[in-house]
Amino acid sequence: MRVLIVDDSKIVCDGLQQMLIDIVDVEIVGQAHNAEDAIRFISESKPDVVILDVRLPDLSGIDVLKNIRAKKLPIQVIMLTNYPYPQYRKKCEELGADYFFDKVTEIEEIPKVIEDLAKNKPEDVKKKQR
Repeated sequence: MRVLIVDDSKIVCDGLQQMLIDIVDVEIVGQAHNAEDAIRFISESKPDVVILDVRLPDLSGIDVLKNIRAKKLPIQVIMLTNYPYPQYRKKCEELGADYFFDKVTEIEEIPKVIEDLAKNKPEDVKKKQR
Protein backbone atom coordinates (compact mmCIF):
# COMPACT_ATOMS: atom_id res chain seq x y z
CA MET A 1 0.00 0.00 0.00
CA ARG A 2 1.39 3.37 -1.05
CA VAL A 3 1.02 6.34 1.32
CA LEU A 4 1.55 10.05 0.66
CA ILE A 5 1.89 12.43 3.62
CA VAL A 6 0.78 16.05 3.11
CA ASP A 7 1.42 18.62 5.84
CA ASP A 8 2.99 22.07 5.82
CA SER A 9 5.18 21.02 8.76
CA LYS A 10 8.18 18.90 7.82
CA ILE A 11 8.38 17.85 11.49
CA VAL A 12 4.83 16.42 11.33
CA CYS A 13 5.56 14.69 8.00
CA ASP A 14 8.77 13.18 9.33
CA GLY A 15 7.03 12.10 12.55
CA LEU A 16 4.22 10.40 10.64
CA GLN A 17 6.73 8.73 8.35
CA GLN A 18 8.57 7.33 11.39
CA MET A 19 5.27 6.07 12.83
CA LEU A 20 4.47 4.21 9.59
CA ILE A 21 7.85 3.10 8.27
CA ASP A 22 7.88 -0.34 9.88
CA ILE A 23 4.33 -1.37 8.95
CA VAL A 24 4.40 -4.42 6.69
CA ASP A 25 3.23 -3.83 3.10
CA VAL A 26 3.28 -0.02 3.51
CA GLU A 27 5.49 2.21 1.41
CA ILE A 28 5.77 5.95 2.04
CA VAL A 29 5.90 7.33 -1.51
CA GLY A 30 6.64 10.88 -0.45
CA GLN A 31 5.78 14.06 1.35
CA ALA A 32 4.19 17.26 0.10
CA HIS A 33 4.13 20.52 2.04
CA ASN A 34 1.49 22.44 0.08
CA ALA A 35 -1.66 21.72 -1.93
CA GLU A 36 -0.15 22.33 -5.35
CA ASP A 37 2.64 19.80 -4.74
CA ALA A 38 0.15 17.37 -3.21
CA ILE A 39 -2.13 17.45 -6.27
CA ARG A 40 0.86 16.99 -8.60
CA PHE A 41 2.32 14.21 -6.47
CA ILE A 42 -1.04 12.38 -6.31
CA SER A 43 -1.27 12.45 -10.11
CA GLU A 44 2.29 11.19 -10.50
CA SER A 45 2.60 8.62 -7.72
CA LYS A 46 -0.97 7.25 -7.53
CA PRO A 47 -0.99 6.60 -3.75
CA ASP A 48 -3.54 4.32 -2.13
CA VAL A 49 -3.77 6.55 0.96
CA VAL A 50 -3.21 10.27 1.48
CA ILE A 51 -2.74 11.66 4.96
CA LEU A 52 -3.81 15.26 4.43
CA ASP A 53 -3.53 18.31 6.68
CA VAL A 54 -6.64 20.49 6.60
CA ARG A 55 -4.65 23.74 6.55
CA LEU A 56 -1.94 24.22 3.95
CA PRO A 57 -0.12 27.42 2.93
CA ASP A 58 -1.57 27.79 -0.58
CA LEU A 59 -4.94 26.05 -0.88
CA SER A 60 -6.50 24.03 1.90
CA GLY A 61 -6.41 20.30 2.39
CA ILE A 62 -10.15 20.48 1.79
CA ASP A 63 -9.38 21.75 -1.72
CA VAL A 64 -7.06 18.78 -2.27
CA LEU A 65 -9.79 16.45 -1.00
CA LYS A 66 -12.26 18.02 -3.46
CA ASN A 67 -9.72 17.49 -6.26
CA ILE A 68 -9.24 13.82 -5.36
CA ARG A 69 -12.98 13.16 -5.23
CA ALA A 70 -13.73 15.18 -8.41
CA LYS A 71 -11.26 12.98 -10.28
CA LYS A 72 -12.88 9.88 -8.72
CA LEU A 73 -9.50 8.58 -7.62
CA PRO A 74 -9.64 5.37 -5.54
CA ILE A 75 -7.72 6.89 -2.64
CA GLN A 76 -8.39 6.57 1.07
CA VAL A 77 -8.11 10.09 2.53
CA ILE A 78 -7.16 10.64 6.16
CA MET A 79 -7.67 14.27 7.17
CA LEU A 80 -5.44 15.56 9.94
CA THR A 81 -5.72 18.88 11.74
CA ASN A 82 -4.78 21.04 14.69
CA TYR A 83 -8.27 22.54 14.31
CA PRO A 84 -10.71 19.69 15.02
CA TYR A 85 -13.77 21.90 14.88
CA PRO A 86 -17.05 20.09 14.22
CA GLN A 87 -17.65 22.15 11.07
CA TYR A 88 -14.31 20.99 9.58
CA ARG A 89 -15.08 17.36 10.44
CA LYS A 90 -18.57 17.64 8.92
CA LYS A 91 -17.30 19.36 5.77
CA CYS A 92 -14.56 16.76 5.27
CA GLU A 93 -17.02 13.90 5.77
CA GLU A 94 -19.48 15.48 3.32
CA LEU A 95 -16.70 15.80 0.73
CA GLY A 96 -15.72 12.17 1.08
CA ALA A 97 -12.88 12.04 3.60
CA ASP A 98 -12.56 8.52 4.96
CA TYR A 99 -11.09 9.54 8.34
CA PHE A 100 -10.62 12.74 10.35
CA PHE A 101 -8.08 12.99 13.18
CA ASP A 102 -6.98 15.69 15.60
CA LYS A 103 -3.17 16.00 15.52
CA VAL A 104 -2.99 16.61 19.26
CA THR A 105 -5.26 13.88 20.63
CA GLU A 106 -5.71 11.29 17.85
CA ILE A 107 -2.53 11.14 15.75
CA GLU A 108 -1.53 7.85 17.44
CA GLU A 109 -4.55 6.19 15.82
CA ILE A 110 -3.18 6.68 12.30
CA PRO A 111 -0.68 3.79 12.31
CA LYS A 112 -3.43 1.36 13.35
CA VAL A 113 -5.71 2.61 10.56
CA ILE A 114 -2.88 2.32 8.01
CA GLU A 115 -2.01 -1.17 9.25
CA ASP A 116 -5.66 -2.23 9.02
CA LEU A 117 -5.99 -0.74 5.52
CA ALA A 118 -2.87 -2.62 4.42
CA LYS A 119 -4.36 -5.91 5.68
CA ASN A 120 -8.06 -5.48 4.88
CA LYS A 121 -10.45 -3.93 2.45
CA PRO A 122 -11.06 -0.24 3.30
CA GLU A 123 -14.78 -0.81 3.90
CA ASP A 124 -13.96 -3.51 6.48
CA VAL A 125 -11.68 -1.10 8.37
CA LYS A 126 -14.42 1.53 8.53
CA LYS A 127 -16.91 -0.99 9.91
CA LYS A 128 -14.46 -1.95 12.68
CA GLN A 129 -13.98 1.70 13.67
CA ARG A 130 -17.69 2.43 14.13
